[in-house]
Amino acid sequence: MDLEEIRELVMLLENTSLTELKVHTEDFKLTLRKGSRPKETASIPAPAIENQKPVGTPPAQITPDQDLVSINSPMVGTYYQAPSPDSEPFVKIGDVVSKGQTLCIVEAMKLMNDIKSEYDGTIVEIAAENGQPVEYNQVLFWIKRS
Repeated sequence: MDLEEIRELVMLLENTSLTELKVHTEDFKLTLRKGSRPKETASIPAPAIENQKPVGTPPAQITPDQDLVSINSPMVGTYYQAPSPDSEPFVKIGDVVSKGQTLCIVEAMKLMNDIKSEYDGTIVEIAAENGQPVEYNQVLFWIKRS
């Protein structure tokens, strides 16, 4: 099950009178529940995905007239700047990136998810710390579009 399918399930739950949705496959188990959840379960509460604003503010050195965009985390997880601890980071400040280029990895539920650039441009700021937790929709990168 990929991230888009999970998002569709969350939206389905939000837009119906259902209070719980369970999906089980051979190698995947997901429980979505509206409202509070019992402490003994490992379900994921259904967030209002489309209404959440990005967590983070543009770097101070950027003026509002510049074409600055953010790349946000599509999920809660752990941010990794490189494919392994002894590898070079995917990108550094000042790097020119292309749409579709991998910028980092966010690990969620033991799955490594490549986060790709949605734009062509230059990395202006890396807003996350390697190995640290990130929230859903938290700004990971600021890119000046080219």
